[in-house]
Amino acid sequence: MKFFNQTTTVLMKEILSEYKTKDVLISMLLFGLLVILMFNFAFEPDSEEIRNFGPGLLWMTFIFSGLLGMNRTFAGEKENKVLEGLMLSPISWNSIYLGKMLANLLFMLLAESIILCLFSLFFNYAIWPRIEWMAIITFLGTLGFSAVGTLLAAVSMNTRMSEVMLPILLLPLALPVILSVVLATTANFSTPTDQNSMIFWIKVLIAYDVIFITVPLMLFDYVLEE
Repeated sequence: MKFFNQTTTVLMKEILSEYKTKDVLISMLLFGLLVILMFNFAFEPDSEEIRNFGPGLLWMTFIFSGLLGMNRTFAGEKENKVLEGLMLSPISWNSIYLGKMLANLLFMLLAESIILCLFSLFFNYAIWPRIEWMAIITFLGTLGFSAVGTLLAAVSMNTRMSEVMLPILLLPLALPVILSVVLATTANFSTPTDQNSMIFWIKVLIAYDVIFITVPLMLFDYVLEE
């Protein structure tokens, strides 16, 4: 119960901070809108190309928008010397990780829901008839990306040019998630839906999420000590 309360406190701190500044959500949404607009000029809506490349384009937008938000995970603590205070306070360090990971998950899901609506609007993509599976795939993929991204944001926090280091560290480790979500989304929107393939990749996502939520909880104390 104490761990839950500490995690909730960190999560609420992140939400209130974002509510005041709106830095993360605005940057993710602006980037997502810009990418969709560029692809809208490059690909004709309803064309065969957008049917083939749509899932990859959508998840590329999600991933790189998420990277913008992930870079801000520990920015406030680093700039204002808050992290040292958190580490000295009577709070579990794992609750710091979990609270920030849940905040990243929440912000990414909010941005992704709006980007998904824009993608459907600009490309006339038939998302809504299959939105239930799309929601499951998006949640599981974003959970895995947020779990490993939050840990690596802490790792890269004290490095020079941390904004550059985070994508270099994160993208190779997140590659199984990226491949799984793209292939699961492709299977979901194929005609007819390739349910066997989609469920297989969803199982891969679940396994990845379990591993990359458990491992950071075991390692986060060592990351902060460094």
